[in-house]
Amino acid sequence: MKDQEFAGKAALVTGTSGIGRASAIRLAEGGATVMCLGIDEGANDELRSIATEGRLSLLVRKTDVSVAGEVGEAIDEICASAGGLDIIVNSAAIHPYGTAVTTDAETFARCMAVNVGSIHLTAHFGVPHMARRGGGAIVNISSVQGHACQKGVAAYVASKGAIHALTRAMALDHAAEGIRVNSVSPGSVRTPILELAARTFDGEGADLGEVFRRFGAAHPLGRIGEPQEVAEMVAYLASDRAAFCTGADFVIDGGLTAALGVA
Repeated sequence: MKDQEFAGKAALVTGTSGIGRASAIRLAEGGATVMCLGIDEGANDELRSIATEGRLSLLVRKTDVSVAGEVGEAIDEICASAGGLDIIVNSAAIHPYGTAVTTDAETFARCMAVNVGSIHLTAHFGVPHMARRGGGAIVNISSVQGHACQKGVAAYVASKGAIHALTRAMALDHAAEGIRVNSVSPGSVRTPILELAARTFDGEGADLGEVFRRFGAAHPLGRIGEPQEVAEMVAYLASDRAAFCTGADFVIDGGLTAALGVA
């Protein structure tokens, strides 16, 4: 078990696979009471099994994080059961592919609603509870693609850039309430979204191991990241160890954005 630095804390995490799942487990292992929200029942069930096997205080709730009523009900539930809310980790995301021309309006709107709108909703309903507890920490999962991007991902990169801006705004708006707000920008990490990228570029029958090795070679450290590595950064930012950190973006990308695209 991890050191119990989150004992007595209540946390809400969006996204039950990839970085969201790893973050929920990390916080629960650290002693927090965690509610994790996700719409994918397969991922939800898998996380429930992990929580049961690990005897973690981790509840999984099926929730569309883009729907205000569902998010509000989830936050009411965790606050009622845990007595309040101290930590929010916003990790839920979808990753459509396409340019501004080829991405239809519905797809673009859905991407923004899930990736950015969910952060607004967890703050809208959650910040008042955090303020009543005397403060807390919010960690928003963005991406290096909010800084620099590939071709053909217009909606996704727009949402990730928006997360950086919203993080700064929230940090300023709620600093006086003792609430710190930061974002984390991972590079390529072994998640379902990276699997989607592999199949998009290499076809449905892609050898994921080989594609991931190729993706990893673009990073100076020579590999892709693991969700647990990002979860450690999340845990740091959610903890009192990061008490003077707010309004910032923390890149965890194996050196990817440090390199120029020339030899």
